[in-house]
Amino acid sequence: MKRTNRFAIIGNAGSGKSTLAWQLAGEMDLALLDLDIVAWEPDRVAVPRPPDVAAADVHSFCRSYPDWVVEGCYPGLISTALNYRPLLLLLDPGMDQCLANCRARPWEPHKYRSRAEQDRKLGMLMAWVEGYYERDGEFSLAAHEALFEAYRGPKQRLSRLPGPDFQPRGMASWGQR
Repeated sequence: MKRTNRFAIIGNAGSGKSTLAWQLAGEMDLALLDLDIVAWEPDRVAVPRPPDVAAADVHSFCRSYPDWVVEGCYPGLISTALNYRPLLLLLDPGMDQCLANCRARPWEPHKYRSRAEQDRKLGMLMAWVEGYYERDGEFSLAAHEALFEAYRGPKQRLSRLPGPDFQPRGMASWGQR
């Protein structure tokens, strides 16, 4: 029986979720789902999709590919992916690194119509990143840690992004807390 490679990545904005997801997808030939795509209504600013519709899209994606990576800051949607028993990665490099990553973020055309539009939203993003460590609710460090602790499948908490020689089976040497 072929071993599957499945990953679910959660963490703060700027933590490196997308970077790690793209790295894994590219190096291991995995399908990739950025949860921002299913969480929000297409072409509408800050309009969330109904949670059951977004979750159905996550289920469909996970069933459609034997090997995949799902990434985002949405515990509800990540928990949907956890039904397929991926390796759960919680990225928590700390606020300073998340802020630095946000400042250095390349243009994300799937989220913003232009680089200028993305840059105008940077202040809001930075405030969001800072609030992650103190706020309550779904998009907080506390919620991400609760999901991580409750998951009984394979999991790893990383305090930094792994380097280019990332090997999932050798994760114990990578930023473990």
